[in-house]
Amino acid sequence: MVRERTERSRGKRDEKSRYIPKRRPCPFCRDKVEVIEYKDPTKLSQFISARGKIEPRRRTGSCARHQRALAIAIKRARHLALLPFAPEHIYKMGGIPIAPIPKEKPAATPPPETES
Repeated sequence: MVRERTERSRGKRDEKSRYIPKRRPCPFCRDKVEVIEYKDPTKLSQFISARGKIEPRRRTGSCARHQRALAIAIKRARHLALLPFAPEHIYKMGGIPIAPIPKEKPAATPPPETES
C-alpha cells in the first residue's frame, strides 16, 4: 500500500529564509581587464591549486568568458615553463615557483677617459 505524502509544515524551518550567497563579481570584469596575460605568472598562480590544477569558476569567482581566457593563459604559461605542470615541481620548490621578470638594463655608458 502506497502512502500519499501530505503537505506538512516543518515548523521554524519554513519560517526562516534560506541563506542565498551574493555572487561576487568577476575579478577581471571588476578591474576591466581586456586581455589576460600569460606572461604574468604571479597573477595566474592565484588561479592554480596546490596540486597544480586550474581552479574552477565557483572557486575563482570569474565569469565564463574570463574563465576560458584564464585557462588558455595558464596553459600557454605552462607550455613556456612559466608555471608548473606537475605537483611534484610545486612541492620541491616549496610553492608555485615564480621566475623573476628581468628588468631592462640601463644603457651602457662609455668608460671615462684617462689621461696618459
